[in-house]
Amino acid sequence: MTTNATTNGTTNGTTNRAVVLLSGGLDSATVLAIAREQGYQTFALSFDYGQRHKTELDAAARVAAALGAKEHRVLKFDLTQWGGSALTDNTIDVPVSTPSGSSQGIPVTYVPARNTIFLSLALAWAETLGAINIFAGMNAVDYSGYPDCRPEYVAAFQTMARLATRAGVEAADDEAQLTIRTPIINMTKADIVKEGIRLGVDYAITVSCYQADTEGRACGRCDSCRLRRQGFITAGVADPTRYA
Repeated sequence: MTTNATTNGTTNGTTNRAVVLLSGGLDSATVLAIAREQGYQTFALSFDYGQRHKTELDAAARVAAALGAKEHRVLKFDLTQWGGSALTDNTIDVPVSTPSGSSQGIPVTYVPARNTIFLSLALAWAETLGAINIFAGMNAVDYSGYPDCRPEYVAAFQTMARLATRAGVEAADDEAQLTIRTPIINMTKADIVKEGIRLGVDYAITVSCYQADTEGRACGRCDSCRLRRQGFITAGVADPTRYA
């Protein structure tokens, strides 16, 4: 599996097209910039799934425009129907991080099967576009401990995708097979920030907070805010985040 590829997208036919999962946060904005630098024509995909922090979708639109996405689509479905997460059930509070870091175990902000759903829909769009690359912003270093952000999960999904699609079955060789690219999966948050700055990402237009207000201002207390803030501090970069 190629998760940290640096090869450029080709310019023939549709093979330079890539679907990029775009939440509007720091990580996905950086991944979109990486895909652009590697020569891909990017098709950004965001999701309105009933999340508490829906203001991230406004950020996603800003990021897609700023980083030159060929197209940006927002798919809507409702994961609040069964909840099970602080992000999709308003009766569950978003936890506040302690000074020592995030809580042990998988936190209540984990949304059941979210990345599987997201990648499946990205896979469907990629097939219709004739794209064989999907970029996603999973990170397994400075992250909240979600099981669907681990390299072994990405590898398993890619194997499934190659077995489950017409494009995978008809691919002439491995180079023509669909690939899930996760270029920041082994990077620290500080390294992600540095890479984004190098690529010209304006982090002031991104929103990472799990409970940002309607104006996109961050709470500064949730796990996502803690990781983001520490990333800027460690990178030695001024934090442009707007806090409530």
